[in-house]
Amino acid sequence: MEKKPLVVCVTGAAGQIGYSLVPLVASGDVFGPDQPIELRMLDIEFMLESLKGLAMELEDCAYPLLTSVKYGTDPKELFKDLDVGLFVGGFPRKQGMERKDLISKNCNIFKEQGTALNEVAKATTKCLVVANPANTNCLILSNYASKIPKENFSCLTRLDHNRAIAQLAAKAKVDISKVKNPIIWGNHSSTQYPDVNSATINGKPAKEVINDEKYLHGEFMSTVQKRGAAIIAARKSSSALSAAKAVRDHIRSWYFGTKEGEWVSMGVISKGNPYGIDENLCFSFPCTCKDFKYTIVSGIKWDEFSKGKIEETQKELQDERKDALGA
Repeated sequence: MEKKPLVVCVTGAAGQIGYSLVPLVASGDVFGPDQPIELRMLDIEFMLESLKGLAMELEDCAYPLLTSVKYGTDPKELFKDLDVGLFVGGFPRKQGMERKDLISKNCNIFKEQGTALNEVAKATTKCLVVANPANTNCLILSNYASKIPKENFSCLTRLDHNRAIAQLAAKAKVDISKVKNPIIWGNHSSTQYPDVNSATINGKPAKEVINDEKYLHGEFMSTVQKRGAAIIAARKSSSALSAAKAVRDHIRSWYFGTKEGEWVSMGVISKGNPYGIDENLCFSFPCTCKDFKYTIVSGIKWDEFSKGKIEETQKELQDERKDALGA
């Protein structure tokens, strides 16, 4: 029996990440080779002609799984009966902008979109926020879409997780597939804590394989934390291909489940978390997934170094929340 189409909306679809992401959704690479997709694309008025061109290209691709394409600027129209929202669009940080200004601009966008979700989307809608500041944008969205359970919201830290894996594999001179279970704790920002204490390489503790604490606490961490800025400096534009691939990985893990004994990093609403993190943040934790649900992995021990780093990233998220919500 043929599956019912999934209604998927990509916001900011006409941007660079959207252009890389939409083909992954339409081709079956995200939700599987037998899942039909009803695709919706949202952007601002200025990008309407670009959206039109993208819709034409999608038509020309003749994707067998793509049952329909709808695009526009009205979230209430495009979020109606939504199954999955991929929130890629946001106000970009411009030169000279303070973090507070960026949060204020995005707060308005995600308040409007959260309100629209609350009015017209399904209560079962799953939401992944990619636009920066992703954690706080996700928190705002969840606050204004109150009919949707908090556990249906997540933000993208899988890109940081993938970056950590790639750096460890390069340092240990092994294939990517040999590296398992690093953790990104906290904010998708330069305060994030890429933690290798539980990671393995070829089944052995990563800290034994790479027996170099100076590297793991120094160059490794700063490379992962500042990789986005390094890519902007190199290509004069932010990460797009790798971000779209990370969205694909995040959704696939959430939708299809994680492998036994493996976890992934996801920014999730921290209510009820087992680590004593402030209960009203969107915070990145190690998570296992099954049937489009996640569980925060418990029982991971923090050394003093880890405690300090996690406290630092938590403080930044609390400051962002205060700027966004006044709380």
